[in-house]
Amino acid sequence: MRLLLSNDDGILARGLAALERAAERLGEVYVVAPDREQSATSHSLTMHHPLRPVQIAERRWQVDGTPTDCVMLALEALLPERPDFVLSGVNHGPNMGEDVLYSGTVAAAMEGLALGVPAIALSYAGSVLRADALLDDHAGTIEQILRHLTSLPAFPEHTLFNVNIPPIAADQVQGVRLTRLGRRAYSDSLTKMTDPWGRPIYWIGGGSVSWKDSAIDSDFQAINDGFVSVTPLHLDLTHRDILDRAEQWWRPL
Repeated sequence: MRLLLSNDDGILARGLAALERAAERLGEVYVVAPDREQSATSHSLTMHHPLRPVQIAERRWQVDGTPTDCVMLALEALLPERPDFVLSGVNHGPNMGEDVLYSGTVAAAMEGLALGVPAIALSYAGSVLRADALLDDHAGTIEQILRHLTSLPAFPEHTLFNVNIPPIAADQVQGVRLTRLGRRAYSDSLTKMTDPWGRPIYWIGGGSVSWKDSAIDSDFQAINDGFVSVTPLHLDLTHRDILDRAEQWWRPL
């Protein structure tokens, strides 16, 4: 099996190293990742300056661009053959609910999927500060999840799996749940400050997050109950239920 690894925390991230160790037990691993942190870059592409991939080891490159850039470069230019899977992560922090709209981790997997390669995004759903301490403990968890998902007899078409690992010791994990995206409510995520010249500036981040639902099938509830959450996501954002009820609101001109 040939596996392409990327992330949004950068080539030196502990989570990428943990994912690489697990993936190496499954097949031949290639790593193409940003040269610095690219969290919350979503599915952005670098279009205003050229990209410079730098090979730092055999089957390993760093790129001065976004996670999406990395996967596109890997598939279209750097790898000798297309991989069987794109693996993104392990992110230092959760990617649940609306996080997937901002996440560079999910975007890297999504780019692989858009280019025709099955993909899996993985995140540690706890404090960024605790991620490094617990990621090594979850090496076996990561390997088991990857081994199962990459060996499915029929990987779902046009679908990626978004995996979140609970912030607890590996031997305390209760199991795995197949989940849907939950709904978040953010507060105080914008902090107003002043620069040294007294001009107003704003810092995005921090604040607090609450969840709008606690249904057992949501990703948040699975993590809260000590389960690994696996959420299938797909490229088609069409609201199918609205289409099915089109006669109630659509009147052709």
